[in-house]
Amino acid sequence: MTTEVIFWIVALVVFVVVEAVTVGLASIWFALGALAALICAALHAPIWLQVLWFLVISVVTLLLTRPLVKKYVKGHAVATNADRNIGRTAIVTERIDDVAGTGAVKLDGLVWSARSADGESVVEEGRQVVVREIQGVKLLVEEKQ
Repeated sequence: MTTEVIFWIVALVVFVVVEAVTVGLASIWFALGALAALICAALHAPIWLQVLWFLVISVVTLLLTRPLVKKYVKGHAVATNADRNIGRTAIVTERIDDVAGTGAVKLDGLVWSARSADGESVVEEGRQVVVREIQGVKLLVEEKQ
């Protein structure tokens, strides 16, 4: 076995191990590039051609698969029940005052902590508000017009 073959075997193993211990796809493209370079080395190709194949195969597989991976990972995000409340109307059960740190609204029979979406408005009890955002367990709301 030549030095180049051993180098590409080690590189391939390292990239596969890194891929195995990471959560997302991190180095599979480089593992495929190392495999291509290993084949070149086994066929006694010059080192410049081995490196070129490593780079070309790594870049091409990255460019071809990355958009699919991003779509797959992003496509599996599931809205929580709380996220479905955005845009819905609620009733203020406790005066919303960001300065005083008070505020609560009732939405679908549940009471939520609430703050004004702009961080400044005061909304009195009994008024209707629209949920604009959720931060943790607080609804960010604005008064319904």
